[in-house]
Amino acid sequence: MRVREVMTHGAIGLPETATIAEAAETMLKARISAVLVHDANNALVGVVSSGDLMRRAEIGAERKRPRWIEALLSGGRLAESYAHSHGRKIGEIMTRRLVCVSEDAELGAAVDLMLRHGVKRLPVLRGEAVIGILSRTDLMKALVKALPASQERRSDTEIKAAIEAELDRLGWAPRRSVRVEARDGVVTFGGAITDERLREGLRVIAENTPGVTKVHDQMCWIEPNSGVYLPAEEEEGARPKS
Repeated sequence: MRVREVMTHGAIGLPETATIAEAAETMLKARISAVLVHDANNALVGVVSSGDLMRRAEIGAERKRPRWIEALLSGGRLAESYAHSHGRKIGEIMTRRLVCVSEDAELGAAVDLMLRHGVKRLPVLRGEAVIGILSRTDLMKALVKALPASQERRSDTEIKAAIEAELDRLGWAPRRSVRVEARDGVVTFGGAITDERLREGLRVIAENTPGVTKVHDQMCWIEPNSGVYLPAEEEEGARPKS
């Protein structure tokens, strides 16, 4: 999936000389959480988000530090903080460190960028022109569309074969020690595992298999070093925590 398939087309921007009030009113009116900032030549120079408007002196939310901490900080750092909480123009408080993405980029690469840089949105470029925004909301919308609306019916034989094929494909799945059974859409895992975290992974494999209506866990746990054995959760009603 490409960024252009998921992004919000079009991006609302303001000049860096716009006021804090104009930025806030624009975001509230458009129901968005950020606006792009451009200079006199219409070049993209930053972004102002609702987060940039939180530490404001007008609402008594500016950052307050003990005197001894202020003494350890440079004058430049304190001046920057003051400008951010008291500045009147968005050019004085905007985030200048921009992370952008091409409209043709793979969605996975865009998500990597967002996580690596700790940003909630990415301006989307076509060449050097900004044509939209990719936000976390866009990703959630794409997820909802991608999730199956309803389960298709499959025979038990097809369900079992699909799960076993996925177990073969995944390197971490305990193929030899775990058995799979399917009956009337209900999948049962039996056998033994040596790591409690495998339970959840195996359950997810089954739940993502079309036609599965329920999953039973009848796997016992064996501690690999001592050989301590604990019966399946559905047999005894308890299992150790990992």
